[in-house]
Amino acid sequence: MFAKAFRVRANTAIKGSDRRKLRTDVAAAFPNLSAEQLTEFIPNKEELNVIKIHTHKGEAITVYTNSRNPILFEIEKALYPTVYTLWAYPDLLPAFSTWPPVLQKLAGGADLMLPGVVVPSSGFPQVERGTLCAVTLLGNRAPVAVGVATMSTAEMLAAGMKGKGFAVLHTYMDHLWEFGDKSYPPNLAPSVTDPAEKESAEDEEEMEGQEPFINCTADPLQHVDIGDLSLKEQDSCARPIGKEELNENRAAETAEDDNIEVQQETEESRTPQEQMDELFNQCFFHALKCKVKKSDLPLLTSTFLRSHMFSCCPAGQQLDIKKSSYKKFSKFLQCMQHQKILQVKELNKGVESIVDVDWKHPDIKAFAVPEGFSSASAAQESKSEDREQLYHAPEIIPLYGVSTKMIPLFQESGHRKGSILSSSEVRNIIVNYVKTNELIDETNKNFVKVNAILCDCLLDKSEQDEITNLKWDDLLSRCLERLQPLHQVTFVGQEPIVRKGNIEPISITIAHRSSNKKVTIIKNLELYGLDPQCVANILQQRVQASATITPVPGTKDRVQVQIQGNQVHHLAKMLLEEYQLPRKYIQGLEKAPKLGRKK
Repeated sequence: MFAKAFRVRANTAIKGSDRRKLRTDVAAAFPNLSAEQLTEFIPNKEELNVIKIHTHKGEAITVYTNSRNPILFEIEKALYPTVYTLWAYPDLLPAFSTWPPVLQKLAGGADLMLPGVVVPSSGFPQVERGTLCAVTLLGNRAPVAVGVATMSTAEMLAAGMKGKGFAVLHTYMDHLWEFGDKSYPPNLAPSVTDPAEKESAEDEEEMEGQEPFINCTADPLQHVDIGDLSLKEQDSCARPIGKEELNENRAAETAEDDNIEVQQETEESRTPQEQMDELFNQCFFHALKCKVKKSDLPLLTSTFLRSHMFSCCPAGQQLDIKKSSYKKFSKFLQCMQHQKILQVKELNKGVESIVDVDWKHPDIKAFAVPEGFSSASAAQESKSEDREQLYHAPEIIPLYGVSTKMIPLFQESGHRKGSILSSSEVRNIIVNYVKTNELIDETNKNFVKVNAILCDCLLDKSEQDEITNLKWDDLLSRCLERLQPLHQVTFVGQEPIVRKGNIEPISITIAHRSSNKKVTIIKNLELYGLDPQCVANILQQRVQASATITPVPGTKDRVQVQIQGNQVHHLAKMLLEEYQLPRKYIQGLEKAPKLGRKK
């Protein structure tokens, strides 16, 4: 439901009587909450807000937030808790477990199928069809999804654990979760009730530095796609592990080096998607271990992929996120963020940056640089790449959205309000409309007769009684002017991003400081995939002047480059010649100092 972005329609504070009514509704929906928990959940004084949103499918949903974190959402007068709420009250709903690789599919909008549900030795909780349930990952009691059971417990077992088990409404890492503070699920030990499981849990505590097979909190990239597992294989994963099996696992881990041939056979049998996942995993850890330094942060995710990960790719292989199970680089980074390897934030609207890396993380420390690479040579390559700036200008395409006023003109071609079109598509639609309605002027084919629809859509009120014909160019330009402007930006190796409005140009301005000193200020570099810190470093080396990164006045998360002196000539050479950015996307080049001018 929240796998795609939603639109916020209204945001208001909850006061007095409305707050009491909400507490009453929550008590009725979740009767197992104690009075103390209920008061903590819906407090008397803390900030509570109600937000009206529309999903990508047009569904109207009410979201309740506490300190900006969504805690409840309401659909057709039914209340549902978010993962933020379930982390505070993990036993609020009956819970069913699944394997960690399944989470990615759930966050992408998939429902939970029964073959993906782990059957515990103690049995499932007893639920009826339509019961609200939580979904957890094996080894952690913190819920990661909320769904409605499509079968009762008895029906699930009678069906042989086949078919759809739960209609998923909301997950960790979906857009409702992103609406909050984007915190991680806590590590909550599973509640152990079965004696066999209790023994297993005790054995786990005794093991230091090792994890039994039942603990599936390892890197999801090491798991095969859940969709490819047979029911038999999954059932074997779900069995409780006894002491003998734990000993076998320990022995297997110590004998891992003796099974190289078996591993090679396994690698050959992997699907291309699994191989691409592994390649991304390898290049990711290689880049973090050998190329990225703390001083590089914050680092644009596009720069990290293009300038660091691509150069770590072995000869003869190529990274292609579309061929992986992630499909989008942002999803891959979310998975790494979930494992607390790094932290990603949206410092500018639509532009994400890596703001923190845990270089002490076991996975980074344990990573071995592949043969043919060395840490020293990798660091050397990183420095040379910073100088050369392996930058590819993004492809920017202007797009147009059908506005309310233009609906009558476009509905004949099957388009509705909000439909996104390119300029060539708009031109073809207009030409077909004119030909279909026989509006070409018979005496002069360079003109088009204005009918009632064209008159309402394209002419101002003062023109409607005066203009009866329009030239083709005038007709098309008027049409484009009255459509909603959009633009699509595509960076190398990433999915296209569509944003509203026209893209802001890179802004270059000259400001005067004390003693009539000049400084050059550059804004909006991030929109074009350029790292402001990297640009500042290069300029500082070239012109031998101080360069700094400062916040853009009036904004919270946007930054600008500020360098001493009028450096527009150097900027023009860098942006136009080296980075191959079109001149139309750079504003302020005319402020370059006039060379050779005499006073």
